[in-house]
Amino acid sequence: MKQQNNAAVRTEEIWKVFQQEAEEVQAVRGVSLTIEPGEFTAMAGPSGSGKTTLLNLIGGLTRATRGEVQVAGQELTAMSNRQLARLRLDQIGFVFQAYNLLPVLTAAENAEFPLLLQGVDVTERRKRVHSLFERTGLTGLEDRRPGKLSGGQQQRVAVIRAVVGEPALVLADEPTANLDSEASDQLLEMMEELNRELGTTFVFATHDPRVMDRARRLVRLVDGAIAANEQR
Repeated sequence: MKQQNNAAVRTEEIWKVFQQEAEEVQAVRGVSLTIEPGEFTAMAGPSGSGKTTLLNLIGGLTRATRGEVQVAGQELTAMSNRQLARLRLDQIGFVFQAYNLLPVLTAAENAEFPLLLQGVDVTERRKRVHSLFERTGLTGLEDRRPGKLSGGQQQRVAVIRAVVGEPALVLADEPTANLDSEASDQLLEMMEELNRELGTTFVFATHDPRVMDRARRLVRLVDGAIAANEQR
């Protein structure tokens, strides 16, 4: 659950440097950023601006070369891989551009998978998933496998999977990239509703103007550094 006395995300002068043969690539350069609980934030920039790398640093999917990253008051930099995996399970939901649903599971089974890993009993798992399927217009699709769902439906299932465990934070990497305009708008409306009603913090990496227009904070990245930080 959220720790309301702490920022949802805080980074202090984080850098990520990759070594490509003899060349050093500075993907993220000295980023300091604080995101409070309940924010709806877009990190925007062209390809190569560092937005996805920054999102991965915040989610503990990759480690900073230097600097500090905190999520819900917990410092990621000093954590072991096992501790990071537990933090991701309990505190962070992920929405990926490619959906990443398991093809052998039904929509409902995909959605409840984080709760299964958390050890939540079957009655509570089904109750939460049923409620979110109702809220997001997916009632009746619970038993379909991903291959029988449209792209927009698959991405809605992915968002349910991200929020069902009531994480402190949801990180979404280009979630509208594979969707048409109508499906994108439906997905964004759904995430805005979850943000309002559940207080879930959303952070997007995007170059989609529709996501940027809906964000209540827009962080623009250029060459791995923050070029603008606009609160709306």
